[in-house]
Amino acid sequence: MTTPTAKSTPAATVDVTEGADATLWKLTPPQVEAVRRCGLVTISPAGQGSDGMWSIKAKRTVGAVRLGTGADTVQLRIAPKVPIDRLLHLLAHAAARRARWKPDPVDAAVRAGLFPAVAYCFARAAEHALRPGVLHGYRYTEATSMALRGRLRESAQVRHRPGQALPLEISYHERSVDIPENQRLRAAARHLARLPFDLGPALRSRLKRLDTQLEGATLHPETARLPVWHPNRLNSRYIPALRLADVILEGSSFEYDHGQGRRRIHVDGLLVNMEKVYEDFVVATLGAVFTRHLGGQAQAHPRTHFLDDLEHHPLYPDLVHQLPDDQGVLAPAVIVDAKYQDTVEAANLYQMLAYCTRFGLSEGHLVVVGRADDTPVRIPRPGGALLIHRHALDLALPPAELTHRIEELGKNILDLRGPSR
Repeated sequence: MTTPTAKSTPAATVDVTEGADATLWKLTPPQVEAVRRCGLVTISPAGQGSDGMWSIKAKRTVGAVRLGTGADTVQLRIAPKVPIDRLLHLLAHAAARRARWKPDPVDAAVRAGLFPAVAYCFARAAEHALRPGVLHGYRYTEATSMALRGRLRESAQVRHRPGQALPLEISYHERSVDIPENQRLRAAARHLARLPFDLGPALRSRLKRLDTQLEGATLHPETARLPVWHPNRLNSRYIPALRLADVILEGSSFEYDHGQGRRRIHVDGLLVNMEKVYEDFVVATLGAVFTRHLGGQAQAHPRTHFLDDLEHHPLYPDLVHQLPDDQGVLAPAVIVDAKYQDTVEAANLYQMLAYCTRFGLSEGHLVVVGRADDTPVRIPRPGGALLIHRHALDLALPPAELTHRIEELGKNILDLRGPSR
């Protein structure tokens, strides 16, 4: 095991890299508690006589976050192990399984960090979305008024003012910029602009201009859930920016585990769960390959399958591709699980065995990062053996090569299809 290298802590900043060896940092007791509570890294004492030094190692979340308060604030920055432009390529798929956003090339000045690179891509996408003007929509409003506007809410009128002519309980649709799409873009722009990380004055100014353009869209409390938006023909030009805004806003909150369940809280920063990003990337790209070459329907992260008849034990496969059976009913035909890890573990095989058994399939597919044994795991069973195939993706490949590799992998999985049981 490599001995951790001691680092100084300028301005209470801790820099670690996903997948790298632990490094040593000098922290105050409140800083240690804040870092430990966040759960984003593993932290342990450096040993006797270390004089406040702590060993810190990143887990599977990357980004930047500010923890603690006052003089004991610590900025925790976790760099991804893949190049920034490769991660943006993954996010382009993970942010949307049906409508992808394509990140513009980032300037060399921001290429070194995930936080400024995502902010730069968001600014470009939002500016493009708003170029034809701010999107308007119709907002449903219920109000009490002295004049009739829209429709009279008869049941509310009778319930609240029986026998009274005025005021009136009414409802109407009003054309407004205060719609979920604009609220989400404004929230993301404001969140990025106010964070104490290195964006540079030019990029920060662009984010503030976006905030001004979207004036009139409600600013919800940062701990509140924003209204849901749905892709449609009218907001199609907004979709790339909205998908990236979703990544930004979801990455600005995470969960502290207090031992009595999990509680979602807001933090100052941007965090990206690499495990989820990888799973979404594999699901989106392989699902597209299957649909293009085989037809049918790709189910991304379905939550509708159960191991037992009474539906007490849910199954959570990453990708189930369905094809019509003899009666024309869609049924599982291909099962894929993505694992953000270097090798296939025994627990992954047991999990895939349960999926294949439940769906009556003779093969399943595990996709890991890096390298994998091409020899399938053969599991004897009545009626024919079950094969679990192990595949690998190299996330360090340039985007064009990674896209080609995904296409090859998808075709290979389809060629390996065996009979269902």
